[in-house]
Amino acid sequence: MAEKLNIELREEFGKGAARRIRREKKIPAVIYGHGMEPVHVVLPGHETALVARNSNALIELVLPDGTTHLGLIKDIQRHPLQRHLTHLDLIAVRRGEKVDVDIPVTIVGEPVSPSIAVVDLQALTLSVDALNVPEHVEISVEGAEEGVQIFAGDVTLPEGAELVTDAELIVVAVQTPRGETESAEDAEAESEDSSEE
Repeated sequence: MAEKLNIELREEFGKGAARRIRREKKIPAVIYGHGMEPVHVVLPGHETALVARNSNALIELVLPDGTTHLGLIKDIQRHPLQRHLTHLDLIAVRRGEKVDVDIPVTIVGEPVSPSIAVVDLQALTLSVDALNVPEHVEISVEGAEEGVQIFAGDVTLPEGAELVTDAELIVVAVQTPRGETESAEDAEAESEDSSEE
């Protein structure tokens, strides 16, 4: 479901104009895609910050004349220290079309102790319905043993999604931390020593 935001067309440009927009607690943004000329707009600050918590959020953008655009958040720029939003890039989408989006990987379960799951890819690029973008892709490592590798092509994708990421890339590897291996070997050696005495 698309979140609805009432937006304004941006009429002033340059750093000074952008600073004025931000002082008014608003965010400059651009909408592009489908061969259209980029549309420069101003978004309401607080509402946009709430929507932007969800990566790949779909937004229904309503201009003052009633014109609407469907847009997916493609890129977010933040203030380096204060971390508030300073600019958004939105890609225009249409109902029924597929879009390529980066979907975060979420690991569930625990591998066999003392092994841990090391995530090599934080996100997978998927081709999905623009109106049904998944929030994340779950990968279970429950009971996985050291040496197990999960490739992009092995991941169970949400219904209707197609993998764009190279299927041969490792997403998760189950490994035992070096210190753990050494301490286990030391303990084994100690028990052998004591049994010899």
